Amino acid sequence: MTTAVATSERGAWQPALPALVLLLSVLLWIYRATALGMVEIWARSDTFMHAFLVVPISAWLIWRERTHIAAQVPEPAPWMLLPAAAVAGLWLLGSLAASNAVTQLAFVASLVLGVGALCGARATRAMLFPLLFLFFAVPLGEFMLPVLMQRTADFTVFALQLSGVPVYREGLSLTIPTGHWSIVEECSGVRYLIASFMVGTLFAYLNFNSLRKRLLFSVVSIVVPVVANWVRAYLIVLAGHLSGNKIATGVDHLIYGGVFFGFVMLLLYIIGSRWADPLPAPSASALASVARSDGPAPARIWLVTAGLIAVAVAPQLVLRSVEAGESAASVRMTPPALAGWSGSEAPETDWQPRFQNPSAVLRHTYERHGQGIGVHIAYYRQQGPGHKLVSSDNVLVHSEDKTWRKLDSGQETVRIAGRDIQVRTQRVRSAVRNDDYTLRLWQWYWVDGHLTDSDAWAKLWGIWQRVLGRGDDGAVIVLYTPETTSKEVATSSLHAFVEANGASITALLAEARNAR
Repeated sequence: MTTAVATSERGAWQPALPALVLLLSVLLWIYRATALGMVEIWARSDTFMHAFLVVPISAWLIWRERTHIAAQVPEPAPWMLLPAAAVAGLWLLGSLAASNAVTQLAFVASLVLGVGALCGARATRAMLFPLLFLFFAVPLGEFMLPVLMQRTADFTVFALQLSGVPVYREGLSLTIPTGHWSIVEECSGVRYLIASFMVGTLFAYLNFNSLRKRLLFSVVSIVVPVVANWVRAYLIVLAGHLSGNKIATGVDHLIYGGVFFGFVMLLLYIIGSRWADPLPAPSASALASVARSDGPAPARIWLVTAGLIAVAVAPQLVLRSVEAGESAASVRMTPPALAGWSGSEAPETDWQPRFQNPSAVLRHTYERHGQGIGVHIAYYRQQGPGHKLVSSDNVLVHSEDKTWRKLDSGQETVRIAGRDIQVRTQRVRSAVRNDDYTLRLWQWYWVDGHLTDSDAWAKLWGIWQRVLGRGDDGAVIVLYTPETTSKEVATSSLHAFVEANGASITALLAEARNAR
C-alpha cells in the first residue's frame, strides 16, 4: 500500500512540478528589478535585515509539510488568472507612481497567486501559511514612523512627569534639568515591532492549532513591542537623568535598549509556550484520495502557466510604451522677478530640505520690508528608485540632523491663483546657535498643474499624467522665513508672499514642463 501511494503522489505532481518551476523562474526574471530592489533595502536598512530569513523560513515550512502537500492533488484553477491580472495591474500602477512598496507587494502576491493558480485550492491550502509568510519579505512599515515617534514622545513625557522629573517638550525634542533628548527613528520602535510581528506570527503557527489562538498571539506580538518600546525610551532617559548623563547616552543607549527588548520578547515567548497545543495527528484520508487520481491533464497545466506568464508580461510592455514617450531633457528653471520683492541668490540660512536626487533645484531668497522669504524648489523628471518626488526619504528635517531640530508641525490654508489649498507647516530650530534661531517652513507639491500637500494625491496625479502621456514631471515647493519677532509675523509674511507670488511660481513650473 505504501509503495502504491508514493507512486500515486509522484504521478499526481509530475505534470505540475516542471510548470511550477518554470513559472516561478519566469516571474523572478520578469520582476527581477523589483526583487533586487527589495534585497537592496534589506542590505542597507537595519529595520528590514530580518527579511533575509523570510525565504529560507518559508522554504523550510513547506518542506516541513511536504508529506501533507504531496498527498494533495494539484488542480489548476484558471479563474485565478483574474486576481493575477489585478495584481499585475497593481504592479503597473506602483511603477507609474514610483512606489516601491506597491510594486514589491504586487510582486510577492504574483508569486503566491501563481502557486495557487497552478496547484489549486486544496494543495495551496496545505502550504498557505508558508506562502503568506513571504509577505514579511516586503520592506513595509516605515510609514508608521511619525506616529510611533509621536506616541513614544507622549509616553516618555507622561512617565517622566509621573516620576517627578520636570520636562519641556517641543515636537520630538525633550528638555529635562540634566540635558536635552530627541526622539529619533530608532526610538520609534518600528524595527522591534516588525521583527516581533514576524517572529510572533511564526511562533503562533508552530505552537498553536486553533485560529483564535494564532490570531490572538499575533496581535499580542504587535502590542507588546510597542508598549515595551515606550518603557524602554522612558527608562533610557530616566537612567541618563539619574546618572548625570554618565550612562545610557552613548553606544550603551542602544545596548541597554536592545537587551531590554530582547528580555521582554523572550518573556513573551516563554509565556506563550505554556499554552502550546500538541501536534495534530496525521490523517490518512488525503492519501486515500490521491490513490484514486493520477493528477490533472498536462495540457490544462501548461495553458494556465502560459496565461499567468502572459498576465505578468503585459504590464511590462505597457510600462515600456509609457516610458518610451517620456522626455529625458534636462530641466531649466530661472528665478522669476517678483514685483515689490528684491531677490538674491545668497540663501538667508544654511538650512535646506532633504529631497533626494532632484532633476533640478532652484534656491532663491526674496526680501521686502526687512522680512526675507526663502524659496526652494526641487523638480523631478523620469522618476525612479532613489529619485522620486514622494518618498519617505524626502523630509524637511531629518530626525538625526545634528544642526536643526524639528519643533511643531501642522497645516495652513493659503490662496494661490484664486484657489484655496492646504500646505504643510513645520518649525525648526538651530541646534548649534545660541540665539534660538527658528525657521518657519511651508511645503506643497506641484504635479501637472495640480497643487496639494498630500503625498497620496501627488502620487495619484503623477500616475494619471503618465497614463495620459504627459510624463512624470513634479516638484516640491518649500518656503522658509526666520521667526525674527514672532510666529505670527512669520506666518503673515508667508501668507502675503504666497498670495502675491504663488501664481508666478506655478507658472514657472508649467514653463519648465512645457520646455521639454
